[in-house]
Amino acid sequence: MSVHLPARLERSPLRRLGAHAVEGGVHAAVASAHAESVELCVFDGDGQREIRRFALHAEADGLFSGWLPGFGAGLVYGLRAHGPFAPDRGDRFNAHKLLLDPYAREIVGRFHWEDVHFGYPLGHPEGPRAFDARDNALHALKARVAAPASTKDRPPRPRYGDADIVLYEAHVKGLTARHPEVPEALRGTYAGLAHPAVIAHLQRLGITTLCLLPVHYALSERPLVKRGLVNYWGYNTLGFFSPDPRLGHARHDPAALNAEFRATVDALHAAGIQVVLDVVFNHTAEGGAEGPTLSFRGLDNRSWYRLCADDAAHYENWSHCGNTLNAAHPRTRQFVLDCLRHWVEDMGVDGFRFDLAPTLGRDAHGRFRADGTFMTALRQDPVLADVHLIAEPWDGGPEGYQVGRFPARFRDWNDRFRDGVRRFWLGQGALRGEFARRLTASSDLFHHGQRRPWASVNFVTAHDGFTLHDLVRFSRKHNDANGEQGRDGRDGEPCANFGIEGDSDDASIEAARRRTTRALQASLVLAQGTPMLLAGDELDHSQGGNNNAYCQDNETSWIDWTRARGEDVDWLASLIDLRRRHPALRCETWFAPNAERGGAYAEWLLPDGEPLQTRDWHDADRRCFAARIALPGEPDVLLLINPESDAVAFQLPRGDWSVLIDSSAACAAPAHHHLTVPPIALIALRAHPEEEGSGHV
Repeated sequence: MSVHLPARLERSPLRRLGAHAVEGGVHAAVASAHAESVELCVFDGDGQREIRRFALHAEADGLFSGWLPGFGAGLVYGLRAHGPFAPDRGDRFNAHKLLLDPYAREIVGRFHWEDVHFGYPLGHPEGPRAFDARDNALHALKARVAAPASTKDRPPRPRYGDADIVLYEAHVKGLTARHPEVPEALRGTYAGLAHPAVIAHLQRLGITTLCLLPVHYALSERPLVKRGLVNYWGYNTLGFFSPDPRLGHARHDPAALNAEFRATVDALHAAGIQVVLDVVFNHTAEGGAEGPTLSFRGLDNRSWYRLCADDAAHYENWSHCGNTLNAAHPRTRQFVLDCLRHWVEDMGVDGFRFDLAPTLGRDAHGRFRADGTFMTALRQDPVLADVHLIAEPWDGGPEGYQVGRFPARFRDWNDRFRDGVRRFWLGQGALRGEFARRLTASSDLFHHGQRRPWASVNFVTAHDGFTLHDLVRFSRKHNDANGEQGRDGRDGEPCANFGIEGDSDDASIEAARRRTTRALQASLVLAQGTPMLLAGDELDHSQGGNNNAYCQDNETSWIDWTRARGEDVDWLASLIDLRRRHPALRCETWFAPNAERGGAYAEWLLPDGEPLQTRDWHDADRRCFAARIALPGEPDVLLLINPESDAVAFQLPRGDWSVLIDSSAACAAPAHHHLTVPPIALIALRAHPEEEGSGHV
């Protein structure tokens, strides 16, 4: 070490959790309500040799802290927590295990699965109730004190209206790993996202907000590693404050890795593109009772995790990943909020999508509370006051399905849109009423309280499920490569193969598939709510029928840009541009019940021009209809919807109408107030006010 180590740590006047370089030294603080003592272990720069251990001072409120004068950024350290090892009452302290600081902004080392990481001897007849006294420091990940991040000269954050957002969900590596214009050294990295060719593509589409699958420091589960696979998606976090080095060009230098991520966000901001992170605060990489002791478990198992009420040696598994973080605990709640602020203030991101979000909203009794402590603290935090908050509104806990029930500032992933719209166009039982509800931002789910239409995140495809290419080419999942004998991935996902599994040489089959995917895309982008696109769908990306490619870090998941057809990209870009140009397609408020009420209004019409009656909504034999959307001061938009296998003639409302978009690319111009809509097609038309008169039909 370049600075002489003191004989003991001084008390620190600060209470900021983690280890931070401040003027004159390093402040360190760790929270543990049940530890008897906590040691700070200083290592050499490579993290290979432990140089000195210091006892942190026990403070009030379960805090342990200390001050190292003369030190600064670059100090490598780990933690050891002393206390009882009593699994039956929820305590798993084991000072033989070096622990990673949960607040580590830089992580040193490379993780390998070693038996010594476990707090018990593997294979012992008592299992996790046994105690392992081997030291794991040589193999453990360590934290490194980071230099304070500079926010000078960073471009301003792009700003968009709530109803203007268009989300694009992507995996950092998958988006650029096979991009021919990105230099090979940058493919699959944060820096690759900032390449001009990638940014130009997002701008060409009209994307406002890039949603990245998890970028936090994650581990691949031991069973996956044994099968020669990895957790490619990254939903298995250990280091919540640190970017995952697997996705960095500067992967061997933690400080440079942070700088690379910040530079990427800055480049996207300069191009007018926001960045939202998928964050996994429902569980950690330590897994269930049989998992390793790497960080949280060894620091304060009872505080960090939800333990089973009838057996504290085991964990509530509402994440289906072995454990569940206890966001109802004040210190865990503080940790989540501190982490979010770090990614906003230091790293520059614009918001978060919360994986299995109900877990965060559960109280001490496990009940989901939209007005609970965590949700209230999140919405009241001054740093997080204007960032995007997106919920995956389900988990594996009691009453885990909470779509539409999150607080007003949230947007919820809407799987009812996904399944209803798919089934409508695939002819799998969804009727006019179901499709109309999804087309109007799922008002049956979201029209209450202070929620707005943009709260519904509409999607047809996402990372979890079939790609757009595959959902019209496969009638079942093909997940054999995952090594789980087909048990993984969603069963019964709405899809259709149009007569043959996989790609086909039959031009008529491929034409039907193409018509269907374009109708699906048009429904997604032109519906009220917030559209979310899956990266690669516009590029004809296929996963070979794998609907759960979480462990496929290979060409199954990496987007092949050479498959792209320019007309497909142009088509999607034209849809998004149409949405942008016509406020009637992205209303800020809910539709009024009738035209006389003022405000936005939707009128539902049969092909003959007559209004739909109650019986028509439930007619399983005829599903085609029209939706006329009126917004005061804006041209009316008319959507003609034909999911049938035959062409249908529509009577147009009075006035002069012109075609804006045609998903079939086959309909003629309107003639004599009629328009024949080809099979499996959605047509959007615009009214010309100067010709239309004063009233609405």
